[in-house]
Amino acid sequence: MKTDLKNEQLKQMLKDILIEVLEERPDLLTRLVEDTLENIAMVNAIHDAKDSPLVNRNQIMTFFKGNV
Repeated sequence: MKTDLKNEQLKQMLKDILIEVLEERPDLLTRLVEDTLENIAMVNAIHDAKDSPLVNRNQIMTFFKGNV
């Protein structure tokens, strides 16, 4: 029973701390969501490109020179 009480107290303390941090620093949550979305996009791009043909540096430079 003592352990259950300590676990509940710890859970409540963590919830209170998280709420306080999010109230004082909402930018942290914004940054977390942005980073998560960027990571998902990167994983999707890697997955989509894994079967595409490789290109060399010259092909890339030619592409960018023509599109500037």
